[in-house]
Amino acid sequence: MLSNTDLHCPRIATREGGPEFSRIVAGMWRMTEWDMSAEGRVALVEQCLEMGVTTFDHADIYGDYGVETLFGEALRLQPSLRDRIELVSKCGIKLRSQKHPQHTIQHYDTTAGHIVASAENSLRQLHTDHLDLLLIHRPDPLMDFDEVAEAFTRLQREGKVKHVGVSNFTRHQFESLNRRVPLATNQVELSPLYTAPMFDQTLDGLQDLRIAPMAWSPLAGGRLFSPDDERAGEVRAVVQEIAERMDKPFASVVFAWIMQHPSRPLPLTGSGRIAAIRDAVSATTFQLERGDWFRVLRAARGHEVA
Repeated sequence: MLSNTDLHCPRIATREGGPEFSRIVAGMWRMTEWDMSAEGRVALVEQCLEMGVTTFDHADIYGDYGVETLFGEALRLQPSLRDRIELVSKCGIKLRSQKHPQHTIQHYDTTAGHIVASAENSLRQLHTDHLDLLLIHRPDPLMDFDEVAEAFTRLQREGKVKHVGVSNFTRHQFESLNRRVPLATNQVELSPLYTAPMFDQTLDGLQDLRIAPMAWSPLAGGRLFSPDDERAGEVRAVVQEIAERMDKPFASVVFAWIMQHPSRPLPLTGSGRIAAIRDAVSATTFQLERGDWFRVLRAARGHEVA
């Protein structure tokens, strides 16, 4: 097995003249579930950096509004890490939480006031003076594109946010906001068990604009390993056969399958285990044969291409 220092994750610009991120993004959304001290979090970041994974994904709401605080403790413990990483966060969802008793119903809020306040709070929790990328977490039926663009522009002008983007937006929603303020990416769900963005114009639209998406839940939130999911079982059998034939880890084949799409997705990991992140990085070193790629797609969709 390759060691951390034997692997080096490449970096790509998500759009022409835009920000560069590591091709594999370390997703931190489960950090509150990891039995990890502040020192352990520092070690995780350092081990990611050894492999070239420099981009760390957050959201204000992750871990019941707790993940950014935990990650910030690591940065406070080792401040020199900040200059070596890119921090991504999201805003726009208000959860019901004991930490926010004023939230009487879970809802979206993409008003300028909430976007700015959320970004500023993320800066405090993360112990940093800027975010490398701020995303609107989900489309809001009451979203005013002009107001969102104005809030984004204000944060960029004040140096609090370097780049902006969205998450889970449709093609039309993305293009509507992108006409008002340049967006760096659209972070969408994408896995062999959720291929909708390949067929609903989401990835086509981004490829047309030469903007690389980020892909969350590439392993389908663990569903790929569920013994009770028939479709997952069919995909798992195909991926396992390919993995054994290529002598690659199972997860590496899945990550490689996602990254082979010409829109150039940047998949997010969701694990605090460095071995799992290593498997994701390993996927940047090979491609699947075209026939094998379509075998995974056939298993995922349950039918041949027409």
